[in-house]
Amino acid sequence: MPSSAIAQKGQRGSRVKLLGSILALVVLENGRQIRGRMSQLSGNGGLLSLERPLDEGILVTVLFHLGCTSVRCRAHMLFPMWATKGCQQPFRFLDLTETSRASLNRELENLVKAGAPQEEEESE
Repeated sequence: MPSSAIAQKGQRGSRVKLLGSILALVVLENGRQIRGRMSQLSGNGGLLSLERPLDEGILVTVLFHLGCTSVRCRAHMLFPMWATKGCQQPFRFLDLTETSRASLNRELENLVKAGAPQEEEESE
């Protein structure tokens, strides 16, 4: 189902499991930069692997490249979860433009077609 149809039905797309294959940069409001790896990604946000957790609720800028798509977007950090090495920190995009979202969804669909593991999300 195309991403526009998903959005119109009030459903979220699937989360693609990237298993740390995509590098990401998180820029805090004070300018500090933190490197991480993207564990999962969807058109709404993702899950970052970080050495140390960030505070829940802070606003950051997330930068990463996926295929031919470069994303630089403000994001809201959600509650971190400790993992074997570091932590897994979910985030939600705040101001991803429709053009960037469509491009990101195309890249995610390409990964799914290529056999990337995914986790289906329930309807909101």
